[in-house]
Amino acid sequence: MVDTLFIGLSIGSILLLVALGLTITYGAMGVINMAHGEMVMIGAYVTVLSGIYLGANLLVAMPLAFLVAGAIGWGIEWLLVRRLYGRLIDTLLATWGIAILLQQAVRLELGLSFFGIHIDGLGPGLQNVDVPAFLRGTIPMLGTEINAYRSFIILVTLLLTAMTWFIMYRTSIGMQVRAVMRNRNMAAACGIDVKRVNALTFAYGSALAGVAGVMMAGFKTVFPDMGASMVIDGFMVVVVGGVGSLFGAVAASGILGEINGLVAAATNDILARAVVFGTVIVVIVLMPKGLFSFKGR
Repeated sequence: MVDTLFIGLSIGSILLLVALGLTITYGAMGVINMAHGEMVMIGAYVTVLSGIYLGANLLVAMPLAFLVAGAIGWGIEWLLVRRLYGRLIDTLLATWGIAILLQQAVRLELGLSFFGIHIDGLGPGLQNVDVPAFLRGTIPMLGTEINAYRSFIILVTLLLTAMTWFIMYRTSIGMQVRAVMRNRNMAAACGIDVKRVNALTFAYGSALAGVAGVMMAGFKTVFPDMGASMVIDGFMVVVVGGVGSLFGAVAASGILGEINGLVAAATNDILARAVVFGTVIVVIVLMPKGLFSFKGR
């Protein structure tokens, strides 16, 4: 039972890394970013390419993926998203289009295949990433053997969650983000540069998704479409936890991850997904604002 619960925690940790970015992005900007899953894919491919060209392992790939995914997220916000604020359906469709473009760019090797140029690690094939030797095998815990790599995923997620909490609640930029979440117009009237806050928020959320991609590359095959389902899972966590609630994202990812892990262990992965979706539907019906939404006056 302990190892099953631990698997659920590792699944929930991946969900949390994806959902943290969506939580602050949607909460602050009101943008449904359908390209968020592709930031996960980009993080995974940064891991593949850094291993091929730099000989780097997962530990080196994490900061690289954080920077690359964050830079791409900042570019998407600067070029496209900031022109569509207040137009929810337009942002959904536009970011969905960006997601498709990113998928196809990787599948076509960033367009260079038209010129007969091949980039190792890219293209339509499937790639795998080797986990460092010290993260292989198991470690004893509570009378059972726990997968070392899953323990590493949970540890990294805890550290990034703590960093996000610190940024949001102990820094001036975090205070500005929370002000924009509560009332964008009032925040602007108080002198907050809303465009700057939005750009940094979008970039940071994308960077967290990039790290999630690195984590996934260690136990899942890397391919261009791998992030497509992750954005749905991330939004499920956001909806269940409550839009803009950091604690809600943590709690919801843990709950959904454990449900998935327990049901999958007892039955199969397909039924586990069905139960997770059923749980989300029940929460939406009974608590439309989520489990831990902001309190209004």
